[in-house]
Amino acid sequence: MPSRSNLFSAAFARTAGGWTGAEVDLGEAEIVDDLGDAAQEALNLDGDELTLLCVEVEDEWFAIVRYEDDLDPRVFISDAHAVQGDPLGEIFADLAGVVVDKDAPDLGIRPVGDLELLADFSVSAEELLELSMEEGVLPADILSLIAERLGFADELDRLR
Repeated sequence: MPSRSNLFSAAFARTAGGWTGAEVDLGEAEIVDDLGDAAQEALNLDGDELTLLCVEVEDEWFAIVRYEDDLDPRVFISDAHAVQGDPLGEIFADLAGVVVDKDAPDLGIRPVGDLELLADFSVSAEELLELSMEEGVLPADILSLIAERLGFADELDRLR
């Protein structure tokens, strides 16, 4: 199980003035609803803003959860196999509706979830898959690239 010291999580909300970000403590997260609550609390939001929760677990995996209005959260996980055995990862898998077969052979990186969650920001499903499956690229680097494309790279760098 990855150590929590190797976990980075931050939420970013799109406001009239651009993006604002805050580090999010997921140490107490036990169920799916805890993720959104922690993101809202960190950003002092009322729930209507478009919010992206970005989580990276060192060199293992990353996840992005999109909260918007009253819609169900949408989630993308970079590797379904990597989240196995990680209590936080399993919360994300639950949110994505993914059941990981612990007995199935690990066939390499297997991105899962909503591949279209950033399509309206011109990060297509194909590009998200390609980024996630690129050999030797760390989750932190992928999140940095996504943040740059969406316009909150400075906020992400400030929080790291």
